[in-house]
Amino acid sequence: MSDEQSAVLSDDYTTVAGRATAEFTERRSRFLSAIEPICSEAEAQARIAAVKKEYWDARHTVYAYVLRDGQIRRYSDDGEPQGTAGMPVLEVLERQGLTDCLITVTRYFGGILLGTGGLTRAYSHAAALAAEAASPVRMRRCVQVRVRCDYAAYGWLSPLLLSHGQVTDSDFAEEVAVCAVIPRDAYGTVEHQITEQSAGRLTPEVLGEVMAAFPSASA
Repeated sequence: MSDEQSAVLSDDYTTVAGRATAEFTERRSRFLSAIEPICSEAEAQARIAAVKKEYWDARHTVYAYVLRDGQIRRYSDDGEPQGTAGMPVLEVLERQGLTDCLITVTRYFGGILLGTGGLTRAYSHAAALAAEAASPVRMRRCVQVRVRCDYAAYGWLSPLLLSHGQVTDSDFAEEVAVCAVIPRDAYGTVEHQITEQSAGRLTPEVLGEVMAAFPSASA
């Protein structure tokens, strides 16, 4: 079974830095869960197919994913009783506020029926374990800048940029060219501080806008 819902998503969003896995056993049924970042439905379906291929002898591989592009939420019970598997996994993603993210839960049946309530709790717990094992990151829309300065100014410029964003590159030649990404809502403050600190000698060159990962406050 699959489901799609729409929601209003902001530019900033929370996802996971990379793939994380977890495992637990409930009344002889073995649950293997994984969470990972995705950027499209095609990637989600490819990853689901890869998990099913890896655990080809398992009875069920349940999944749920959330995508910003198209504001998509999808899930599958993969043969489990309707509403006992995919939806509980999806609810974990929604409670954690995670998007552009996929969770799969593979179940090896242990011969003891869990009942609908037991299945719901088991799949929810498996998904939550994977989410807990992951490193959440906040993706923020940033202004990408380059600032050219002398070596004396670099001593205060680099810490200033780091206090608000991330320095992505520094080229040391006759002068220093520092590239950084600054969250869009902080850029005005940074630009003002650079102008003030340099008495108007330094002006950030705006190169464009990018999405950049920052540690999540919930990590």
